[in-house]
Amino acid sequence: MKSFRPHKTKIRADERIDQFMEGRLKLIQSKDGYRFSIDAILLSQFVTVRPGDVVVDLGTGCGVILLILLLTKQVGHAFGLEIQKELVSQAARNSLLNGFEDKMNIILGDIRRPPMARESADVIICNPPYRKVKSGRINPDPRRAIARHEILASVDDILRATTSILRKKGRLALIYPSVRLVDILARLRKYNLEPKRIQINYPGLESGAKLALIEATLGGKPGLEICPPLIGQGNKFGVTHSHSL
Repeated sequence: MKSFRPHKTKIRADERIDQFMEGRLKLIQSKDGYRFSIDAILLSQFVTVRPGDVVVDLGTGCGVILLILLLTKQVGHAFGLEIQKELVSQAARNSLLNGFEDKMNIILGDIRRPPMARESADVIICNPPYRKVKSGRINPDPRRAIARHEILASVDDILRATTSILRKKGRLALIYPSVRLVDILARLRKYNLEPKRIQINYPGLESGAKLALIEATLGGKPGLEICPPLIGQGNKFGVTHSHSL
């Protein structure tokens, strides 16, 4: 398993730095390509992380979820797995930019063949692609298409990888469309991942559900907690400043 470790945070012409959390978090992102969505923020606020936990983010993108967790929780070590070289570079430079290069490793690899050791993670997080390959219009930008459609990894691929990497009684947290909630719950149990917590996201008080945040335990006993509803975009997490270098 080889981590991508840059020596400096050089910014390309097609990138910029955005600041979040009152300047505590700085992110290198593409100006026009793939950028993280509110889903990543909701997931970082939902997942249970205990002091010293080893956390793995499957499909880490620019590394935003791991960075939020490192800033807000007592993470032991964080690993981000990403298949797109451009995003691997961004995530690795973001770890350096935020001073977490010693606690965060970014790995270029395929979720279908995860390079992590078996039973090495306490927590796995994933913001998976929501749509099957033949459903809806495929975005012409390959980075956005891979993030939204099951082009390079299906939900089953993600759950197989989870059961390989996760320690017994370890936790998986993911976010999924509410209309596919029954499907994902059934799939979780197929892989011995018992749903333990669910929180439903509603765009507004008069709107139907949009997203479901789910936490499951590998080999856990039945017993599901339905958390209070999440209205809108959760805690405030706005951009405070952005610039190009």
